[in-house]
Amino acid sequence: MRTCSYLLAVLLCITTANAQSIGIGTATPSIKAALEIKSTTKGFLPPRMDSTAKKAITSPPPGLVIYNTSINGFECFNGIDWYSTVHFIGESYGGGIVFYVYDNGQHGLIAAPADLLDEPWYNGTPRITGSSGDGLAAGAMNTVMAVVMQVDASPGTFAAKKCADLKITMDGVTYGDWYLPSQYELNLLWLKKNVVGGFKNLDYWSSTEWSATDAVVQHFQYGTLNLLPKYYERPVRAIRAF
Repeated sequence: MRTCSYLLAVLLCITTANAQSIGIGTATPSIKAALEIKSTTKGFLPPRMDSTAKKAITSPPPGLVIYNTSINGFECFNGIDWYSTVHFIGESYGGGIVFYVYDNGQHGLIAAPADLLDEPWYNGTPRITGSSGDGLAAGAMNTVMAVVMQVDASPGTFAAKKCADLKITMDGVTYGDWYLPSQYELNLLWLKKNVVGGFKNLDYWSSTEWSATDAVVQHFQYGTLNLLPKYYERPVRAIRAF
C-alpha cells in the first residue's frame, strides 16, 4: 500500500503540457524542453562515478552526461571522447599538462611536457630588464620584458626567448603563448613535479630577475630557492596559462 501511494504521489508531480514536454514540479513545462524540472529546494543529481567506471561504459551515446568523482566535475561524451568544462591537475590539455587550477577548474597553468635545452638567463650583456615581477601570471610579463630588453644583444638564445619561441601542437591546435614562469609559478610547478614529470634534480630558471647579474632559480630535488648568475646554463621548463 505504501509503495502504491508513493508511486501515485510521483505520478501526480509529473505533468504533461503536450505530447513532447514533461514537467516535474511544474504544470507548465517549456515547449522547448523535452523535460523541465522545477524546484527551489532540490537539485538535479546525475549518475556519479569515477574515471574507471566511466571508461567501462561501452559505446556511450553522444550527449551522455555523468558527474566524475575523480575530477569533481561534469563530463559529457561528444561522440568521440569525453570532455569536461572543469580542468584538473594532471590533465593533458592545451599543449601540455595542467599543474595548477583555480576558479573551480576554469583557469590554471599548463606545463610543457618536456624541458627545453639548458640555457643562460641572459643573452651576453648584464643589464636590468625589468623582469622582477612575481606571483600568478607575472611570468608572462617578465618573459616579454626579458625578450624585448635583450634581443639587441649578441646573437644566441636565452631562457625567456626559448620559451617565447616555443610552439606545441596538440589535437590539431598549435599553442604558442608559452613563457618562463615567475618565481611563484615555478614553485607551483615544483609542488606538482611528480604529476608533470620529466624534471632533472637541478636548478630551474624562473623569469624573476634579482639584479643586472642574477636571477631566481629553484632546485627541483630540494625545492630551495636561490640566486644564480645569469650566464649559468640551467634547465628551462615553459608554461602557459588558460
